[in-house]
Amino acid sequence: MDLYFVRHGKTQWNLEGKYQGSHGDSPLLPESINDIKLLAHRLKDVPFQHAYTSPILRAKRTAEILLDDLGKKIPLTEVDGLKEFDLGDMEGKRFVDLEKKIPDVIHAFRVEPEKYDASKIHGESFESVIKRSNDAINKIVSEYQDDAAILLVSHGAALVAMIQALLGTSIADLRKNGGLSNSSLTHLKYENGHYSLVKWNETKFLNKKLSSTDTI
Repeated sequence: MDLYFVRHGKTQWNLEGKYQGSHGDSPLLPESINDIKLLAHRLKDVPFQHAYTSPILRAKRTAEILLDDLGKKIPLTEVDGLKEFDLGDMEGKRFVDLEKKIPDVIHAFRVEPEKYDASKIHGESFESVIKRSNDAINKIVSEYQDDAAILLVSHGAALVAMIQALLGTSIADLRKNGGLSNSSLTHLKYENGHYSLVKWNETKFLNKKLSSTDTI
């Protein structure tokens, strides 16, 4: 089984360097519409059985635009388990401001997740995100045959946690492959109860140089 994970297109808050969790949202940028079209071209030959998306608008709109650009009748289902982290007090705040105000929390979240204490910002832990997202993925996988191709649209931080956990990575090493870019593609294989990585954070098809605001 092939699982294709997509991070949503770039948004206004991404551009402004603001934290955007499960309770914050901002519109997709016009440039994202073109990026999603390029992603659709990359995926045009994949015979998707179904698509799943986080219900948060930036992810849902990415999924809807992508499926429209693919031009195929692929069913789309919203799944709560694919939501972004609840970032509590960090929602809508600028990266640079929080790095000064709560440097230990930000460093842990971005670099040393095993030290992240979500209670300090009234947010959601890595353990919680991993459990709900992996439960959702495993349930989806159980509903299909071995030759299925599934599309999943979610969010940067949540995708890093969920995908690495599916691969058996410890919380301490979740960032070992780096982050995920807006409109990026990460491909996993599932076979005999085991997930394996085919490609992490593929972005070549976007035909542009990425900036620091594209990846988390």
